Amino acid sequence: MRRYLSLLLLPSVVLIGQSTAVNEQSMLRRAEAIRHEILMLPEYGVFDSISYSFKGQDVILRGSASRPILKSSAENVVKKIEGVEKVTNLIEVHPLSPSDDQIRLATYVAIYGHPSLSRFNPNRGAPLFMSRMQAMTGITNNPPPGNHPVHILVNNGNVTLEGWLPTVGDRTIAELQANSVPGVFSVTNNIQVGQGAKIKKVKGR
Repeated sequence: MRRYLSLLLLPSVVLIGQSTAVNEQSMLRRAEAIRHEILMLPEYGVFDSISYSFKGQDVILRGSASRPILKSSAENVVKKIEGVEKVTNLIEVHPLSPSDDQIRLATYVAIYGHPSLSRFNPNRGAPLFMSRMQAMTGITNNPPPGNHPVHILVNNGNVTLEGWLPTVGDRTIAELQANSVPGVFSVTNNIQVGQGAKIKKVKGR
């Protein structure tokens, strides 16, 4: 089975104290391995964002997780990568909140249900709204599967949009849609415009 993953969350790679071509090539191999392992985590989804940097052989993880299990899972897979000596885990776990869960659902529907942005929804043809069973446990525990170019981070009513879209117009629509959701206090739009929204085919589970 092939699994489709985006180039959405490219590493925030910082190379400190290494200048030789050999070291740079080694770092790039580790960066690709880390990116692959994190994207393949079943816990990683549209409501999460992880970046990473290097300091020598050490890896620093940063970002936001909607569920505590993602923070530990990301650290565990990165620790096993060849060449990684130490992992500093600075991933922030957002509080489990019924109101934030509702905002995640409403923002997801507002963005990926918009006529101009629905083409980016990997679940096209499937209902945007959860089933009654899914609603009982919340969208945070049952995030929509698939490759989403825009990730939706919610923390105490504050929404941050991360990822890539092809045009400035798409980026603006996503922000307007997020701002239209009841209960949202603020929207930070970190969506980048360019080729990052292209999909890469990766062999996986």
